[in-house]
Amino acid sequence: MRIHYGFLGIFLAIAPSAYALEVGPPPALAPLQGQAQAAHLSAQLLTRYAYKPVPLNDALSVKITNRFIKSLDPDRMLFLQADIDKFMAGSARIDDAIVQEDLDIPFSIFNVYAQRVVDRMTYARSLLKQNFDFSVRESYSLLRDEEPWPQSEPERNELWRKRVKGDWLRLKLAGKADAAIRETLDKRYQNILERAYTYKSDDVFQSFMGAYTTSVDPHTDYFGAAASANFDISMKLSLVGIGAVLQERDGYTTVRELVPGGPAQLSGKLAVGDRIIGVGQGENGTVKEVVGTRLDEVVQMIRGTKDSVVRLDVLPADAGESHRVISLVRDKISLEKQAAKKAILSVEDRGAARRIGVITLPVFYEDFEARRKGDKDYRSASRDVAKLLGELKRENVDGVLIDLRDNGGGSLAEAIDLTGLFVGKGPVVQQRDAEGKVEVESDDLSAPAWAGPVGVLINRGSASASEIFAAAIQDYGRGVIVGEPSFGKGTVQTVINLDNVAHNSKPKFGELKLTIAQFFRVDGGTTQLRGVTPDISLPGLSDPKTLGEASYDNALPWAQIKPAKYTAAGNIAALLPQLESRHDARVQNDRNFQHFVEDAAELKAQREKRVISLNESERQNELTALAARLKAREQTNDGLARSGDDGLEANERSLSADIAMENARKNAKDVLQNEAASIVADEADLLEGTSKPGTR
Repeated sequence: MRIHYGFLGIFLAIAPSAYALEVGPPPALAPLQGQAQAAHLSAQLLTRYAYKPVPLNDALSVKITNRFIKSLDPDRMLFLQADIDKFMAGSARIDDAIVQEDLDIPFSIFNVYAQRVVDRMTYARSLLKQNFDFSVRESYSLLRDEEPWPQSEPERNELWRKRVKGDWLRLKLAGKADAAIRETLDKRYQNILERAYTYKSDDVFQSFMGAYTTSVDPHTDYFGAAASANFDISMKLSLVGIGAVLQERDGYTTVRELVPGGPAQLSGKLAVGDRIIGVGQGENGTVKEVVGTRLDEVVQMIRGTKDSVVRLDVLPADAGESHRVISLVRDKISLEKQAAKKAILSVEDRGAARRIGVITLPVFYEDFEARRKGDKDYRSASRDVAKLLGELKRENVDGVLIDLRDNGGGSLAEAIDLTGLFVGKGPVVQQRDAEGKVEVESDDLSAPAWAGPVGVLINRGSASASEIFAAAIQDYGRGVIVGEPSFGKGTVQTVINLDNVAHNSKPKFGELKLTIAQFFRVDGGTTQLRGVTPDISLPGLSDPKTLGEASYDNALPWAQIKPAKYTAAGNIAALLPQLESRHDARVQNDRNFQHFVEDAAELKAQREKRVISLNESERQNELTALAARLKAREQTNDGLARSGDDGLEANERSLSADIAMENARKNAKDVLQNEAASIVADEADLLEGTSKPGTR
């Protein structure tokens, strides 16, 4: 079963090309026949087989239209009220249009959107010719998602004047000169404008189908061919290519990173910062120029079949060198950054040092295809964690912390197998289908791979499979759960290949991710909506209003069924008062932890400010106060970025500066993980001399 999560999106970086201020209209996009057929087939499946079927009628049509419009203009800065009135006049006909395989309505809305982008960015660039008065006391709304649509062109122009002024002020406060500010912002707005000329019908269809499917429930989704391929890669943790992480920068596909052991790194022919300006297939295929081509398209050209040749026309990072054509043989690339990894933290515990093994798991991956084929060495999260646990055993650690922060889930089977590594044989999770039938999913591992002290670190981004694992550890009394309340996704999805349903001989329709069941803990409660409540709470940086199941307007409610038959593997609840007491005493004297608490509170306060001042002196006073607060600290390397706001956005810094910032974040002290490890050390101390977990 393949599980994917709606809140994890796919970003398409789009390369710019040069346009003057006077530009023509963007191309009018129209639906393809296969897209209309795919929408109709999806509707048939959704109305028949969804866990909570929602009829495709006029009421749902209006919701789909509203959601589609919101996906295009979430801050209500592009469309006028007159546009919205026109769009909504046909909103109740979406259901009939899908059945009749006519997608003109959403495509016409998108075409207006693309034109509005061109208009607004052209206007924003024109504003850069003037000077702004930053002594005026005025403010700009940061969040306009609940504000009315602008009623007139002058009202919309005023919104954009303030936005441009706000962008200018950020750069000015960062010390940029006027000429540099004009150049930076002109380039920024030009890049946004030019995206309107690179959109394709697939982009429109993907957005529309996303609005339709998530109107049924938050985690139902549609995958086009590219999205489906990326999902498969994220589950297998592998692909066939050259082993280079690519990024769009100034219209060029640029090498950001080389994967160790990949063809690009082993060849010595490609370096970080090199720009790919052409791609050819095979030893003699024509090299096609790709300057200004969308990044996702270039990536697809470079990927291919194992042992095949791809030729790249490369402009070296060193501008003094001329471009050259290189040949690389594609190979299987392992994405180790997303694999489970371990570390050992030394924790001072009442005068003694305890060694706590930390296993970080970014996703519950599993190579479904290799497993189906009977490959005994197929890659999976639980298999990798089992190996790491064996290593930690040999290294004589006192306890193990599983870090699942921002792990959005993945394979259900892997969540079950991972639980078995810590509790052994027994039920892990229950599923209830649309007909009310309940099945108990169990692990059959005869004995746990790790019977010592355990902790699980979660946050708001820990979802689905992560919640199944954390909930089972908690229900079995096997370990202590630490962190923030989790996401609250308690539903099961399966992915249906629409081409298989339609008996298409070639890929044409894509895939539908469909909610088919609901998860329940072995204690009978569900993780749906409420998530997993940690035994010991730690501060977090997420916004529960925008991240988590409760943020969706159509989330399923919390529910409860009968508990499964299971035997507790420990009694961690008896230790919680002492663990909490030790935690409270420790963090009171931990300056780094208290700094994190302060920063989290400051971030929350900033989020709740829906407006920002455009007065230079007011903003400067805010920055001065922040600088003074940070200067008063003796230590600042405590897990949050401390660099000042340079006013720049993604891809506007140099590549070396971007990489340096990324490395600084990686090397920053992780105060939450350190404290979670200390809690596991406390657990180990309290368990010494008592019955070990797994015995009663």
